[in-house]
This record gives sequence, structure tokens and C-alpha cells, in this order.
Amino acid sequence: MPEVKKAPASGGAGPAPGGSPARGGGWTRFVTARPRLTLLVALVLTALAVLAGGGVADRMGSGGWEDPAAESTYATEALEREFPGSQPNLLLLVDAGKAGVDDPAAAAEARRLTERLAAEPGVEGVGSYWTTGSPALRSEDGTRAVVAARISGEETAAGKVLDRIAPEYRGTHGPVEVTLGGGLAVRHEMQTIIQEDLLRAELIALPLTLVLLVMVFGSAVAALLPLGVGIVAILGTNAVLRGITELTDVSVFAQNLTTALGLGLAIDYALFVVRRYREELAAGADPTTAVRTTLRTAGRTVLFSALTVAVSLAAMLVFPQYFLRSFAYAGIAVVLLAAAAALTLLPAALVLLGHRVDALDLRRLFRRRRAAAGKAPESAGWSRAAGLVMRRAPVFAVLTTAGLVLLGLPFLGVRFGTADDRQLPTTATSRIVQEELRADFPGEPGGGLTVLAEGPATAAEHAAYRERIAGLDGIVRVDGPVVSGTGTHAYYSVVTEGTAVGEQAQRAVGVLRAQEAPFTASVTGQAAVLVDSKDAIGERLPWAAGIIVLVTLLLVFLLTGSVLIPLQAVVLNALSLTAMFGAVVWVFQDGHLSGLLGFTATGDIETTLPVLMFCVAFGLSMDYGVFLLSRIKEEYDTTGDHEGAVRFGLARTGGLITAAAVILAVVMVAIGTSRVTNTKMLGLGVALAVVMDAMVVRSLLVPAVMKLTGRLTWWAPGPLRRFHARFGISESGPVPGPGPGSASGSAGGDREAIPEPVGARG
Repeated sequence: MPEVKKAPASGGAGPAPGGSPARGGGWTRFVTARPRLTLLVALVLTALAVLAGGGVADRMGSGGWEDPAAESTYATEALEREFPGSQPNLLLLVDAGKAGVDDPAAAAEARRLTERLAAEPGVEGVGSYWTTGSPALRSEDGTRAVVAARISGEETAAGKVLDRIAPEYRGTHGPVEVTLGGGLAVRHEMQTIIQEDLLRAELIALPLTLVLLVMVFGSAVAALLPLGVGIVAILGTNAVLRGITELTDVSVFAQNLTTALGLGLAIDYALFVVRRYREELAAGADPTTAVRTTLRTAGRTVLFSALTVAVSLAAMLVFPQYFLRSFAYAGIAVVLLAAAAALTLLPAALVLLGHRVDALDLRRLFRRRRAAAGKAPESAGWSRAAGLVMRRAPVFAVLTTAGLVLLGLPFLGVRFGTADDRQLPTTATSRIVQEELRADFPGEPGGGLTVLAEGPATAAEHAAYRERIAGLDGIVRVDGPVVSGTGTHAYYSVVTEGTAVGEQAQRAVGVLRAQEAPFTASVTGQAAVLVDSKDAIGERLPWAAGIIVLVTLLLVFLLTGSVLIPLQAVVLNALSLTAMFGAVVWVFQDGHLSGLLGFTATGDIETTLPVLMFCVAFGLSMDYGVFLLSRIKEEYDTTGDHEGAVRFGLARTGGLITAAAVILAVVMVAIGTSRVTNTKMLGLGVALAVVMDAMVVRSLLVPAVMKLTGRLTWWAPGPLRRFHARFGISESGPVPGPGPGSASGSAGGDREAIPEPVGARG
């Protein structure tokens, strides 16, 4: 648990007093005294998680972009209840070849398929060109026509029905060839592809991660520890998500975040913990004491970092779309489980391993050669780099900020849309069907707007309303009304100019909703869902951003006791995301590099993706920011030397943060190899944000800005200093030994590699 500071409030202006060795809390003593029992309990819990989380992907949905409280959602549910045939989610594209769909043999077979589909359990509202004669269900060249139906029920149940019936209808039936499309088929195929891609990403990421960890740690034994922590976090999160699916809808996309954050954050936390443990061993501590000191120092930072990341992800809970909420469920679970594993399993393993944590050191030969050549340790290189940046602080601050802002400029031209079949690879069957419907069928079957009319109305009133909306700008055709048997419900099918979710269709939604009607009118359809989704996000976005900013300010203040550092953290974290947002628009909206990356640019960005990417990337940026600030604050409390503390903090964490960022980027790029565009965008975009944050913001912008603000960096007004003295979080705590200059204190064992600032010990 975080330690409540005992020192008097000083605003961080001077060194903290030395103290006697801290014994650690009860949990620390338990983990270090009973490491085998700790590992055994963890192994049993992990095995139970494997059993509990089995088959979780099959219970997840592939939708969730709509607002459950929106007008479009209400209208869709009412239409499904009153007029199942008005909302088809399954389309059978029947190809009769050169004979044409009106050929007697082809027509007879198509009618048999229509009747057979109508008799299937769970299928309703079946209609076709051959039973209705609707020209919208016939291709312009007359070679193909559509059988439309709706599979009722929620997504998981509907998917099971589709799995059952699809093999019976797909393929050759006498003179016709049948392929399956429609919204349900698109989502189901997307879900299948995501599961396959996720498995492939794990097979790519795990070996590459292990190689990189060996390069970072040197020791093959130490390199396996973060992977173990990550696997435990992933398996545990799958079990949590399996439980959540019993209560609410969860998006299958959330599994991608589970894998990425499970590995990435586990590696971050393990790197930080193992690095500190090695420092304590090098300073002469025995393994048990080293673990206790590590938990008291680095352990607090890991816990604090996990809290900041979890808060960023929790902000997505304010949105009504279950697509976004699912990432909050998965993210919070995997972050907390990764931290829990890093603070229980890892310390227990370190106690048992002792000095053998460095066994199988594959870099020993290279280190000897480096030492023989007189080369400086890595930390000294980072210290010199920080010194260079601070000597030219105005130049680095201005150029870095300008560069990041320039990279983010394309985002000013962002256009928001909705996910459709073009998210799928060009070889996906359901996408091929949808493309043929768009290209060769009038009005794109299943893709227009629908106006639901509720309440009694005369035939004349219905006809007058139909004529009025048919004359509106952007409306191509209005069909209907189709009136229910009770006469209390009716609907109109509206075809707009442009594509089903284009700008003309979105404008038509507003125009239709503004019309007076003799009954209660509600508008739905793909464009209406998009309009409502954008409204819901726009309404709640300030709340989400406010939660993230306010909690970040509070947490960073509790860590540092400074008023300025929390403000810097928020602004610099936001700057670190500019390159990601600019690249998202330049690449995925405008289509640059689409051939190389293998996706189809749609000219817009799915509405929820920027929100998701912001929350994830901001949280990860805070993760790295906390690691750096905690070491800077620890050194400043010890020495009172501002510039020396910045150099020391960057020296101790620069290589660590860079290595963690590279490894996390590898995991995200593996996720980005997905054949589904949104997953590709998420993986590659967050990878770019992580790299920019670690290599540009933390390495250049943070030391430059902290140099410019000087000792004012640590200022806080009197009331806030007293608040921090009472409730603030101490990273270093009391250090073992005679005082802050002790070699075995929180400073670690290789301080001699960093030039001592003049007057640092005053």
C-alpha cells in the first residue's frame, strides 16, 4: 500500500531525511517469507482461470457501435418486433448466371430456397425477389437477385443460428449459386477473422518478445519472468471477461487489448521490478532484503502506475456503446492483474531465484568486451544525453513541440464514419456479397433509412406524409407505407443519394427527423445509427476527458507534491498522441500506404476508434511518465538538486522505458497485422504513440521542459504542501543504512556511473 509521508511539508525543496530500514508491510513479509506457497496459490488460480475463461471469444459480440438509448436503436427494436422483414440481417445472393433470375428453373429453385429458409427455427421476415417482385432485390443486369431474412435474437444466439444454417445454403443449388451476406454475416465473419488473427499475433509476439527480453536482461532466466507475468494476466482477464459476458455484452475486439496490454504492461512492470532488484543485489543486499526494498520502492511505483492506466481506461465506461465499454472491462482487468502478478508472483520467484536471476547471462561476453574497451555504462550515456538536452532546453522544447504538432495536423481533416464490410479483407465472402450489392443493385438492399410510424393514422395521412418526405432534398425514393395488422404501426423505406452512410444520408436523417407527422416518427438505418453514435460520443467526450485529466492531476500531485508537474504531465502526454492521430487520418482515412498495409481506405474513421486509442495511449504514456517522475522525485528528495535529479531519473529509466516501449510496440504491431482494418489501426496507431512517447517526449521534451521550469517545478502553495505531506505517496520511503548517501539505499548500486552534481549532497 502507498506510504503516508511522515516528513514535514517542504514543498519538495530539499532532501528527505534518512531513516532506519523499513521492514515492509504484511503482504511484503508474506510474499518473501512464503514464496513457494505464493507461487502454488497463483498456479492454482491460473489453472482455474484457464478453465473459467475457455471459449470466451464465442460469447462475445462483433457490434456495439450503437447507443442503446438512441432513437435509431429504439426504432430498430420496434421494427424487429412489429415488422421482422423490414430489418434483414441475412442476405442470400442468388446467381443464376446467363440464364437470368427470371429463368423458370432458376426461379423455381430460388422459391424453394426462400420457403426452406422461412421454415428454419430462429429465422423470420423472409422475402425475396421471386416472392415480392421488388426491383430493389434484383441486379441491374438481371443475373442475380436476393433472398432477405432476419435471424432474431441477440448476437451470440444469432451467430449460432447462422453457423447452423450457412452450410446448407451456401454453394450450388441446381441452376443457381448462393453466397451469404448481410450485416450478421459480415459481423460473424469479422469475429472469426479476429480470433484467427489474434492467435497469429500471439504466435508472432511471444517469440519476438522473448528475444527482446533476453537482449534487455541478458539473462534468459530473467527474460522468462515478464512473459510469465503477462500470460497470467491474459489468462486471468479472459476469465474475468467470461464472467462479464454473463451480465452484459462484450466486444470481441477487446481480446486484442487484453493480449497487447497483458504482455506490454507485464513487461513494463517486470522490467522495473527486476531492474530495481538487481540494483539492490549489486549494492550488497541479500535476496530477501532486496525484494523487500524493491517492493517498497519500485513496487509502489508499479501500483501507482497501474492505477493511472486503469483510470484512463475506465473513462470509456461513460460511453453507452458496449464496444467502448468492453475495452474498459478488459483494460481495467488486465492492468490490475498484471500489477498484481508483478507484485506477488515476480517477488516470490525472485526470492527463490536469488542471484540466479542472472543465470544464463547471454550478454556477459559483450559486457566484458565493453568494459575492456573503456566504454561508459548505458546509464552514463543517458545522463550525458539529458545534460545535452538541458543545456539547449529552449531549442529542444520548441523544435520537439513544433514537430509533434506538425505530425498531428492531418487530424484536423478527420471525417467520422461507421464500420462496415470494407473492414474485412477483399477475399472475405460477406464483403464480396456486399460490394456486389452496392455496385449492381438499385438502392443497396438493406442499406437505406427506415421511418417508423407509431400511432393511428388514415390512409390519406400516410400518403400525404410519404409525398412530403419523397420531395425532400437528397431523397431518391420512398417505398411504403407498410402497415401492421392493428394499424398502429407502419414503416417507410427511404433511399437517399450517395452511399448508405455517406454525408447525404446523414443529412437526410436530420431532415427526416425535423418533419412534422400525424404520428410519432422515428428514423433508423445505418446512417441514423452513425448520427446517433456521434451525438452520444460528442455529448460524453468532455466527461471522459475531464475524468482522465482530473484524476491524472490528482495522482501525479500525490506522487510529486508539485502543482506544475501534473499540468506538464497532461500536456506532454497529449502531445505524445499527436503523431498517432495524424497518422490515423493520413494513412487509414486518406489511404496512404493502404497497398503496403493491405486495407481498403473508406474515406473516414470509425467514430469510436479515436476515443479508444486516446484512452489506451494516454494511459500507456502515463505509465512511462510515472516511471520517470518517480525516479526524478526520489533523487530530488535525496539531494535537493533539480537538474541532477532530472539527469539521474533519465539515466536510470531512459533505457528501461525505451526497451519497454520497443517491446510493447512489437506486441502492438503484431496485433496490427490483423486483416480487419480497425484492429490494424488500433495496433499500429498505439505502437506509434508508444514509440513517440518514449523516444521523443520522455527523452527530449520532459528534460527540456523541466530545465526551463527549474526549481519552480516543485512548487506548491502552503495548503497543498500540507495536504501532500499528509496524503502524498512516497516512492522511496526510508532507506536502509546511515542516511541518504548510503550505497544500498534507494539510489541503487551504480550511481557512480552518473556524474555527481556539484552540491548535490548539501
